[in-house]
Amino acid sequence: MSAPRTLSYGEALREAQAQSMRRDGDVIVMGQGVDDSGGIFGSTLNLHKEFGEHRAFDMPLAEESITGIANGAALAGLKPVVVHARIDFLLLAMNQIVTHAAKWRFMFGDANRMGVVYRGVIGRGWGQGAQHAQSLQALFMHVPGLAVAMPSCPYDAKGLLTQAIAYGDPVVFIEHRQLYGMKGEVPEDYYLVPFGKARIARAGTDVTVVAISQMVEVALAAAEALAKEGISVEVVDPRTLAPLDEETIFASVAKTGRLVVVDNGWTVCGASAEIAARVGAHLFESLKAPVERVGFPSLPVPSSHVLEAAYYPNWETVAAAIQKAMRRQVRSRAAGVQDDKGLRESW
Repeated sequence: MSAPRTLSYGEALREAQAQSMRRDGDVIVMGQGVDDSGGIFGSTLNLHKEFGEHRAFDMPLAEESITGIANGAALAGLKPVVVHARIDFLLLAMNQIVTHAAKWRFMFGDANRMGVVYRGVIGRGWGQGAQHAQSLQALFMHVPGLAVAMPSCPYDAKGLLTQAIAYGDPVVFIEHRQLYGMKGEVPEDYYLVPFGKARIARAGTDVTVVAISQMVEVALAAAEALAKEGISVEVVDPRTLAPLDEETIFASVAKTGRLVVVDNGWTVCGASAEIAARVGAHLFESLKAPVERVGFPSLPVPSSHVLEAAYYPNWETVAAAIQKAMRRQVRSRAAGVQDDKGLRESW
């Protein structure tokens, strides 16, 4: 593999599509704004010039039609990447994604496998509010037949997207708006980051933080601050929510005995709830304290910048959850509970 260069997250996404298109003439990129001068935060910039307007092209403002056309193209043997500038508008195509794409392989004995990627953008913008800033990863994670990828850095943005395009089954590929400008080392060669394999973003011994998408950056900032207080935080980036790498998460929690899950989404029935439930079911005997979760409150996303600041988690929010996980054991033992068995019985 070639030596890494520095690319932005958006540039890494563009390179993933361009290299996939060069390798395979069946790969096409389509969606609203694909050929705009901004190229969806740089992620599709000038693809239409390099590959022609028959392989990278704009589509009308009709999400269900766009997605249905992509599904049909996939059934015909093409490998579409469908760009939805905000994930909110995938809701207009749920019948195409959930009822059709996720099911047909299973309904027709593998005869109708569909290699299609649905790109969607989440994340805080500029006061975009309730209809343009939702994080719907848990909804797609809930549906069998869909893979859900959420890269948190430029290296993974490229490697996960090349993997998604080559995957052969429907993938919901979720990007965070605040990550597009992030820079990092990205090899020039074509490479794949396998689905279902988490990465340890920071090693630690006291508490495990499973952080999703842009929350990896936030969790790393919290871990850095808490290191000055003598708290060693391990940050696990799952990379994909479906499939989910339970093995890496379980191994980390077995080592630390504590878990904080940090998500760019609502905590109610969210990805954090699923991860916490799996850890609780399989590692209850290893837990030294209750699982803590950080995410959005059960309210629509506000438009006010002041309310946004209170709504979205930040490194201080995450640090407070980590400190709470550390304190709960100490407080229980101060009340007379001297071992882990007694601690669990005291919850």
